[in-house]
Amino acid sequence: MILLFIVLGIYVVSISVLILGFTKMKPIHFHNAIPQTRFSIVVPFRNEAQNLPLLLASLEALDYPKDQFEVLLVDDASDDNFILPPTTIDLKIIPSKRKTLSPKKDAINTAITSAKYEWIITTDADCVVHFNWLKVYDNYIQQTDRKMIAAGVCYIPKKGFLHAFQNLDLLSLQGATIGSFGVFGPFMCNGANFAYKKDFFFDLNGFEGNENIASGDDVFLLQKAVKKDKKKVGFCMHENSIVATQSLDSWKALFYQRVRWAAKSPGYSSKFGKFLALVVFLTHLALLSALILWLSGFMDQNYFMLFFGVKFLVDLVLLILSARHFHSGLNGLLLTSLLHPFFNFAVAVYSLLGSYQWKGRVFQK
Repeated sequence: MILLFIVLGIYVVSISVLILGFTKMKPIHFHNAIPQTRFSIVVPFRNEAQNLPLLLASLEALDYPKDQFEVLLVDDASDDNFILPPTTIDLKIIPSKRKTLSPKKDAINTAITSAKYEWIITTDADCVVHFNWLKVYDNYIQQTDRKMIAAGVCYIPKKGFLHAFQNLDLLSLQGATIGSFGVFGPFMCNGANFAYKKDFFFDLNGFEGNENIASGDDVFLLQKAVKKDKKKVGFCMHENSIVATQSLDSWKALFYQRVRWAAKSPGYSSKFGKFLALVVFLTHLALLSALILWLSGFMDQNYFMLFFGVKFLVDLVLLILSARHFHSGLNGLLLTSLLHPFFNFAVAVYSLLGSYQWKGRVFQK
């Protein structure tokens, strides 16, 4: 039992460090400066005919000079017959050139070779962006000397516990992401809202070294950049820079998505990232062990409630900070807190042992 509380203590210290890092991050000063940055917006997609019109409508509505950005839709062998609608922006579809076991990395590599502008900014086909999205990025670029920029991702609000669970899970991940930028150095970001200079991408040798891991087009590139020059990597802390994405409509789809995300953690080059992933896993294992010990009569109920309560409170502080930034509620908090350790433990174990499905394909470990 002492070992369980030692693990909990390490977890509390780790999350507290992220909380401290989050509080150190300040929103950028946004103003209507004359846009100076040219962007190539890259959108890898496969069978997204239902979602792409919403994304394209939000890109069409961007308050940014239309001659200072282009949109490259990179088609990864779709078969749903998407037809490009009439548009006033510089938009084209290009076929992805498959070369590795990572479809998304191949799509981004394909786009970068065709991109006209110096800044690459990636998002996903199931997202929508704020009309000031590029303006905020341009502001941040003008105010700093960053060569790689991450920004926030939230879910489009939906009703039901499944969507509340996903929202809280993403808030925790985004909280950890932002917190890491404020302390030892970032180790995590989201490719649905990620930008970098093209020449910096090539300086990092792109995705070389992790082509055989299906996901990680964002995280591995970020960790490479931090290792090369941490001062050139930043987080754009502004509500108008946030990209909203669709939550999933089934527990099975959510499970496989999280397995895909978790499968890349063994490949982290960030020591802090690896350490935190291990601490989170061990804490969930410790909580499940404490539950079994309590139910079997080997642990006093008060000790179990203390364990759960301490973890709940430290998680809550980070969630509140994250929810404030993303203007989100905390619906389903208690039930999610009870289910989350079981779900995450299953995801972690399965990601180490099993295959997973993604975009109609099966990927093996």
